[in-house]
Amino acid sequence: MAKIFCVANQKGGVGKTTTTVNLAAGLAKIGQRVLMVDLDPQGNATMGSGVDKRELKHTIYDVLLEEATVAEARMHSEKCGYDVLGANRELAGAEVELVAVERREARLKAALAVTGAEYDFILIDCPPSLSMLTLNGLCCANGVIVPMQCEYFALEGLTDLVNTIKQVHANLNKDLQIIGLLRVMFDPRITLQVQVSDQLKAHFSDKVFNTVIPRNVRLAEAPSYGLPGVIFDPLSKGAQAYVTFAAEMVERIKKM
Repeated sequence: MAKIFCVANQKGGVGKTTTTVNLAAGLAKIGQRVLMVDLDPQGNATMGSGVDKRELKHTIYDVLLEEATVAEARMHSEKCGYDVLGANRELAGAEVELVAVERREARLKAALAVTGAEYDFILIDCPPSLSMLTLNGLCCANGVIVPMQCEYFALEGLTDLVNTIKQVHANLNKDLQIIGLLRVMFDPRITLQVQVSDQLKAHFSDKVFNTVIPRNVRLAEAPSYGLPGVIFDPLSKGAQAYVTFAAEMVERIKKM
């Protein structure tokens, strides 16, 4: 069965979508079978995977409302090498519609259980809030990957996320754990970032991934071409870092 991971952080603008699509592309590049699930109504991970969210016949919205299966709603991104379960603005309505239904927090878990054997990794791009959508992701995941910038406000957001994960672990998903913290947009020339990075390693030790994603303009440019940086410019430092991170993820999973 696939290992399912949420890429989550309750702070916005920390590179969740960039991490999700580039990790998916990096894993595919080293031979892993990957499904990328876009749980954000903005649909950025969908567009960033070379899939036009405006032309989707079925989306994750239909899957959550049990009007389509994962097999019916997913698309294969030829350019990126992985499958995409896409999202668009319709997904914003799922928040309201799920409130009144049974098993509302476990809809995604049930849907993915049917196709889990077809993949090695399922990566879920979560919105930057603790919503019913994020809760669906956390309830079906084996663990959480937390991308974060090495800034002090990011540390405060991390505290909130850790508390959320503890609550979900205690009440809804006993398998849920933090797989690791990924330092993104890192610039070693900035003393503050180095200090916060050292604090993270001191406090969380082996929960901090060895790979560090540098601040890289090619990663920032890639979404405007509808591609992950790993595909857009494989030789850029950011792309190479994400491929290294993908290999580290595979090794870490072997130890779980």
